Amino acid sequence: MAGGVNRKISAASARAHTRKAKQNTSFQLPSGLLKKGLALLFVGIVAWAYQAIQPPAPKICGSPGGPPVTAPRIKLRDGRHLAYKEQGVLKDSAKHKIVYVHGFDSCRHDTIVPYLSPELVEELGAYIVSFDRPGYGESDPNPKRSMKSMALDIEELADQLGLGSKFYVVGMSMGGQVVWSCLKYIPNRLEGAALIAPVINFWWTGFPANISNEAFNQQFWNDRWALGIAHHAPWLTYWWNTQKWFPYSNVIGDISVVLSPQDKEIEKLPKKLDRSTYAAQVRQQGEYESLHRDMNVAFGKWEFSPVEVENPFPNNDGSVHLWQGDEDMLVPASLQRHIAHKLPWIQYHELPGAGHSFPQAEGISDTIIRELLIGKK
Repeated sequence: MAGGVNRKISAASARAHTRKAKQNTSFQLPSGLLKKGLALLFVGIVAWAYQAIQPPAPKICGSPGGPPVTAPRIKLRDGRHLAYKEQGVLKDSAKHKIVYVHGFDSCRHDTIVPYLSPELVEELGAYIVSFDRPGYGESDPNPKRSMKSMALDIEELADQLGLGSKFYVVGMSMGGQVVWSCLKYIPNRLEGAALIAPVINFWWTGFPANISNEAFNQQFWNDRWALGIAHHAPWLTYWWNTQKWFPYSNVIGDISVVLSPQDKEIEKLPKKLDRSTYAAQVRQQGEYESLHRDMNVAFGKWEFSPVEVENPFPNNDGSVHLWQGDEDMLVPASLQRHIAHKLPWIQYHELPGAGHSFPQAEGISDTIIRELLIGKK
């Protein structure tokens, strides 16, 4: 009977055989398919990112599904509408006519008027018209908005309302910044101007680097990011201020952290202006066309710098006033001082201990308007 053959296999050979079997049974994607998968993943990420940074279309007032039109409006040359509000004495009997420019996250209802004494308004014969800046309230958005377009909007508003060849402009905060554009582009139409805590663009030319850098670095880190994006990458402004991963602008989010001690005390005072009755109107056409485009224009690349603006009243037939609190945590007083130094024709008023909301303090708004209207000569 034939016997079987016993063959001994070494441990090393057994391990090699096992490895080969495992290698032969592993699954491998064809290299071409793997590259296509990675390409599709990349395209998907890019498509998602593109969608994430695109702001939604604005809800135009008076359009189907949009907010209603409740305010009087004018129609501008380019077809846009500008909503406005008239206060003070009647226009036809007014001695002084003022166009008031509201600030950030505000509208035509946010004016200096509630903080003025009625007696002063009557005494001075002051007519004051405020308006919704483009994208705010009931004014149509302006996709081509610029500092120059804002000045021209104001000029056209004055013309259509029949304010005469000359009028005053007064602006608060971001509205104060708009007044610079009026001084630059329509100086021949101005009888006087008041800039109240006007917002600073840290990238204006004419600022010494050490002064502007120091002022910029004093801002909260998330505000520095928000401002930097508005200046360097405005196409990211909507995403940055709506994403939930990082803190965005304090002015859009929690403004309480940038209030000075005086601002906080003013917040406790009885309100002369009930914003709850109209607050929903401010952003009703969309945050991008109101807040975010406002930031892009205000902190973007300007065609001029305020320190280069020429005196609009070389014959001393008008005056320009700049009002600033020295404890303003939103607008650095150091940069306002530099502007006032470079422009000696500016009448600079710095208020000790004042924050950003100082016009709401008792008597301050009366002083601002009185200085502008009867202290000009």
